[in-house]
Amino acid sequence: MTMSEKGNAAIPVREVPVDWEALEDAFENNAPEVHSYLQLGTGEVLRVVDGIADPEMHARIAADSNYMRIDPVSSREQYRWMERFIQMLDEGELRDRLSAAIDGKGAFRRFKDVLMAHAPERERWFAFRSERLRVFMEAWLSAHALAAIARPVWIAPQPSAPSTPSAPGSPSATPPPEPRRVRTSELLRRKLREVAEGLGSRDLEKVVAFAEFVKARRAARTFARHEHAEAEEGPASEVPENDLDHDSDGEH
Repeated sequence: MTMSEKGNAAIPVREVPVDWEALEDAFENNAPEVHSYLQLGTGEVLRVVDGIADPEMHARIAADSNYMRIDPVSSREQYRWMERFIQMLDEGELRDRLSAAIDGKGAFRRFKDVLMAHAPERERWFAFRSERLRVFMEAWLSAHALAAIARPVWIAPQPSAPSTPSAPGSPSATPPPEPRRVRTSELLRRKLREVAEGLGSRDLEKVVAFAEFVKARRAARTFARHEHAEAEEGPASEVPENDLDHDSDGEH
């Protein structure tokens, strides 16, 4: 196991099977009522929403050393990303409209609304934002002595064909095809994005509220299973945790 310098003391680096997409969502969402935690054993990201999740469950997760609080990127920094992205565009109507959109309260929403009608530039923005988020995520993992490793891939079971003995001297039977990776979650997320693009702000608020409720319910079930397993196996080893400054004053 490698070592990481933290202060003046070297501490062991812990490997975590990180779910990059979920971690990216947690780093981007800095709403004050949303609290995200990284499960150090599984790499899952749990999101707890004030007013939806059970306060006692939230307190237990916050006190559990197997969960590390994720400090999202501040709205100030994400605002600077929009400014930098606008400067990357060629001079013209879109650049002028985006510059006007980020002036004043509601800048994030207006910025996204303007990009809705410009698919190529919107994709460029998503790529630019993901790159900046990845830099912050890697720095955060390093600061907490965590090393991201590949997550286990679920392989769809293949039906076994009845074996038939081959004739002597005949070529061996053709091996079964390689199992394919199931991408159901990815397809569903893409479909959800497509549906969301056609909804108004009022309908989007309802969708987000329901999604947060589902995530909070899943977090409660996951944490309950974890507590049950821990009770059977004994106390878990403690993991050093270092809180970072948290700034959440923006709108997304």
